[in-house]
Amino acid sequence: MPVEIRRTLLVEQTTYREGWKEVTEPTKLIAAIAIIRNPWFGRGHVEDMGPEIREHGPVLGKLLTEMIMQATGGAVEGYGKASVVGMGGEQEHGQGLTHTLWFGNQYRDAVKAKSYMVFANTRGGAGTSLVIPLMDKDDGGRRSHYQTIHASVPDAPAEDEIIIALGASMGGHPNHRIGDRYADLEEMGHDLDNPAGV
Repeated sequence: MPVEIRRTLLVEQTTYREGWKEVTEPTKLIAAIAIIRNPWFGRGHVEDMGPEIREHGPVLGKLLTEMIMQATGGAVEGYGKASVVGMGGEQEHGQGLTHTLWFGNQYRDAVKAKSYMVFANTRGGAGTSLVIPLMDKDDGGRRSHYQTIHASVPDAPAEDEIIIALGASMGGHPNHRIGDRYADLEEMGHDLDNPAGV
């Protein structure tokens, strides 16, 4: 069954001042969102979710990636993904569509990312907050790019729907000043070439 898309949305946020201090480089956060019919809705416990994952994942990955790339011109620094499953479905349904290379690799390849993509998956009714965590696409220890996009859709997800989203940042957190993981490791006496001590 082909993916059924009810609506797409593009949410864009630009921050010019944070903590009432001007931001040197305004940070732009972008969320590409698709509201789809849950392909497993009303079917009871589906043991093998693979066919729908393989059919829907590439389509959604391509669509949302193209929306992000068009909005950013490809200048993505931080990235992440998220889903909200309507109350007639299982959280596993959203995870099935986002935690698969059929979906995520479209975005990862487009922005030439080196780090894994952070995520959030939840279940709720219409208007449930969509939370998309972000992390530097190349360096998971770069805390300046730990950010979160918050959005909600007043009429979604319906009981038989899933919201699927990709997030992007152009720039780090406004006025960031908490250092990074490597500074902590060095101060704690860890070998940066072997932080786990192995």
